[in-house]
Amino acid sequence: MPKENKQSNRMSSRGNMESESQGMDNELHQLFLDELADVYNAEQQLTKALPKLAKAAESDELREALEQHLEETEEHISRLEQVAESLDETLKKKVCKAMKGLIEEGDEIVKEQKDSTALDAGIIAACQKVEHYEIATYGTLCAWAEQMGHDEALKLLRQTEEEETAADEKLTEVAESIANQRAQSE
Repeated sequence: MPKENKQSNRMSSRGNMESESQGMDNELHQLFLDELADVYNAEQQLTKALPKLAKAAESDELREALEQHLEETEEHISRLEQVAESLDETLKKKVCKAMKGLIEEGDEIVKEQKDSTALDAGIIAACQKVEHYEIATYGTLCAWAEQMGHDEALKLLRQTEEEETAADEKLTEVAESIANQRAQSE
């Protein structure tokens, strides 16, 4: 009997050690960090793009929504830094190619629709593509944080995911109440 107890104690201790390090030293954790770096850069790119879109917007409601989201985006950057700190990690430098492409597409829409009544509708469409990308990214990061037991990171990421969803809903509201009607009227 004592032999079994020693063995089961060793297995139990090893199991506890494995579960403690499981959240930090595995391929999912490395992927998580890589995606954090990616969305960190995406948010940084967005802080440069949103002021241009707000300036191009024709309706005050859209301009205000974009300016409000710029403030939130700056907070998202800060929160991502907090996520890294909570894990005792540093965010690496990475360029988010997806956001770069989405921003280029938004710039193209602004140029093409510059003198059109559909300008705001086009800006909203471009912004909602960005929001959906961000919602998907933060949703994935939340799932991974939960899986790995990164509770503080999960709390921070979930807050950002909720704000991205609210921004998307606000854009839908502006589209349905103002921009789409204006685009159709001319």
